[in-house]
Amino acid sequence: MWNTGGNQFNTTFSKNNMLVRLIYANLAVFLAIKVLILPFWLLQLKIAPDQFALNWLAVPAAPMQLLYKPWTIVSYMFLHLGFFHILSNMIWLYFLGQLFVQFLGERKLFTVYISGGIAGALLYIIFFNVFPVFADVLPISKALGASASVMAIVAAVGTYAPNFSIRLFLLGNVKLKYIAIFAFIIDVISISNANSGGHIAHIGGAILGFFFALQWRKGNDITAWVNTATAFLKAMLPSFQQKQMKVKYRKEGGRQSTSKYDFNGRKKEEQKQVDEILDKISQSGYDSLSKEEKDLLFKASNNN
Repeated sequence: MWNTGGNQFNTTFSKNNMLVRLIYANLAVFLAIKVLILPFWLLQLKIAPDQFALNWLAVPAAPMQLLYKPWTIVSYMFLHLGFFHILSNMIWLYFLGQLFVQFLGERKLFTVYISGGIAGALLYIIFFNVFPVFADVLPISKALGASASVMAIVAAVGTYAPNFSIRLFLLGNVKLKYIAIFAFIIDVISISNANSGGHIAHIGGAILGFFFALQWRKGNDITAWVNTATAFLKAMLPSFQQKQMKVKYRKEGGRQSTSKYDFNGRKKEEQKQVDEILDKISQSGYDSLSKEEKDLLFKASNNN
């Protein structure tokens, strides 16, 4: 069991580097827009900074608009204009992101965040272009916010460790699978109400997170393309280019001391131990783990 209060966090905010970076990125965009309001007002510019950001960073539902602003399919997931919008998303990201890192690893947090956001944007665009009910608002509709990405993280950790319990204020101990299912159902039944596009995007993110967790258990990573795309973009920008590092292996008798088969064998054995620990958590809770089991789980999450 995992407690959301006090000093009960298994991993601290400062240690989750990728989690910190994602939260900082969202906050930086939000604060930059708010800071620019005053100079825009003083200079009497015809467009406000929040409207400018909405035009150039939010993802449009209309395909022709998206064609001219393809970057918005990524930038929209870091854009918030309302205080309570970013507050709710960052709270979800902070708490569930820590659990994600604990079970699935820090490196995967970024790829699932990006993949979930893109999946949410695509489902939103498809719905608004397929169903006649959205025809009138299609030309002006835009989506923004990290909600789809956060839902991908919630669904992923809820699928990977469904019976892991966390203690929620006023509710007591609640299993992750119930949190994920509840959030998904709320989005489905809310599509016909206000913010249809947002709820549709949430569902797209949740579906991505669900299938990621299922495939990850089988040894497949459906979000690996994010790392490839990121590496390509860095290579295209001279300021991000890095020298290639050479890894040297100590050789014994002209052969590598650690073969590829030995490495794969150790990885399979470690994964088997992690799966056994997760089964134990599902049956008896996190507190039932020994110190060695907790250390192994934490080490495995950092190596993913």
